[in-house]
Amino acid sequence: MSNKQESIVRTVTVAFVMCLVCSIIVASAAVLLRPTQIENKLLDKQRYILEIAGLSSADAPAGQVQKVFAEKIQARVVDLKTGQFTTKQDPATFDPLEAAKDPAQSIGLAGADDIASIHRRENETVVYLVENDQHQLQTLILPVRGYGLWSTLHGFIALKADLNTVVGLGFYQHAETAGLGGEVDNPRWRALWPGKQVFADDGRPDIQIIKGSVDPSNPKAAHQVDGLAGASLTSKGVANLLKFWLGPQGFGPFIAHLKDGSVKVAGTAHPAGTPATARVTAERAATPAGRHDGSTSSGVALPHDLIATAEGGR
Repeated sequence: MSNKQESIVRTVTVAFVMCLVCSIIVASAAVLLRPTQIENKLLDKQRYILEIAGLSSADAPAGQVQKVFAEKIQARVVDLKTGQFTTKQDPATFDPLEAAKDPAQSIGLAGADDIASIHRRENETVVYLVENDQHQLQTLILPVRGYGLWSTLHGFIALKADLNTVVGLGFYQHAETAGLGGEVDNPRWRALWPGKQVFADDGRPDIQIIKGSVDPSNPKAAHQVDGLAGASLTSKGVANLLKFWLGPQGFGPFIAHLKDGSVKVAGTAHPAGTPATARVTAERAATPAGRHDGSTSSGVALPHDLIATAEGGR
């Protein structure tokens, strides 16, 4: 073999070995970093839930976020059809977004039933509750999602104990146009939501995102929010997704049961030194004594859908 041929073989061999080594390093790094990526995404979502509920700031340190979340937040699974708590799923491991892809765990939507343009809706999902010192419901935090202009917006809306007044609204994941639809993230726009009313007197979802600014003298002002400048389709998408998730296909039955008392949130005291979170139990008013649909477990659930997001996104 000539020197020229030997040089070519040597070059190819070195290049192959380098590629192999680099691929092993990259693959190993991906595997080693995955738990950290998942943990960071879980932390980000915890921070977002607390921020929307008014329990923490966006720049709170990780340790504080984890502590407040563990002490204040209760995660429960709700059957969206019956509007009751269910123990069929563990809120710590259940992924509603994955369930929505499974025909056995979801329903198909079309036409007027799918104003949020999500195509399928999971049968059960996870909600988050905050209790006051008397173990009464203080804040209800609901996951919401729906299509804007370019993407599905994933977020939360937090309601006061009257289940009508907004505490906060925000979206933790979307791909709307920066400076236009992406202004859903703007703190100034988000600051317009607290205090707004989401239901009409007859119980129907009633929230409007209008063009221009809300006129405070308008009798409907409590149900109106300023639109996003130059982003009418994103604004419409946000309004539609809220109407969907607060309506009969979403959390409407659950909220109705909470209001009429047929589903109750009741806490029990914890021994000294344990987290201040109350155990939440759900009871049907007509259920015989000793039989409960809700779990007595108070384990703090982390939003499991972030694991799938970290490993591939949605």
